[in-house]
Amino acid sequence: MNKSEISLEEYNSYYQPYIDKAGTGNVFDDLRSNHETIILFLKSIPVEKLHYRYAKGKWTIKEILLHLIDTERVFAYRAMCIARSDKTELPGFDQDDFVAHSNADKRSMESLLSEYQSVRKATISLFESFNQKSLARIGTVSHSRLSVRAIALIILGHESHHLQMIKEHYL
Repeated sequence: MNKSEISLEEYNSYYQPYIDKAGTGNVFDDLRSNHETIILFLKSIPVEKLHYRYAKGKWTIKEILLHLIDTERVFAYRAMCIARSDKTELPGFDQDDFVAHSNADKRSMESLLSEYQSVRKATISLFESFNQKSLARIGTVSHSRLSVRAIALIILGHESHHLQMIKEHYL
């Protein structure tokens, strides 16, 4: 599946910046390969930078990583519900509350990276289990339409967004 297969009716315009950053290749290949690149990049960051905040109230790199993990989990759950034709409207989540209560800065980078790998492997397995009909299904999330296949793009683009932020503001 490529980004060109997704229509604007499949997601809220709020997600457009993430969709734009998702790349132009096969989404599922990118889910498989991106995490290896990200792990190598995160491992290359000096330890003294992992707790750095470029401004008051901004997250540390460890908090960003756990935010990526949490967000991927939430979106994978949404994808599963929608793919399985659950008609329940799915709620949003408060990313700032999630980060504030994550204890990310007290964890080792190794444990965060291990969790990231586990979540990504689960996400890949989940998306590989969907057929074309499941991928095209649309549900309601935070009062807006959202398709399963758009979720895969959002996960990738959201990750790209935060990696760009790390490069621009932390390193």
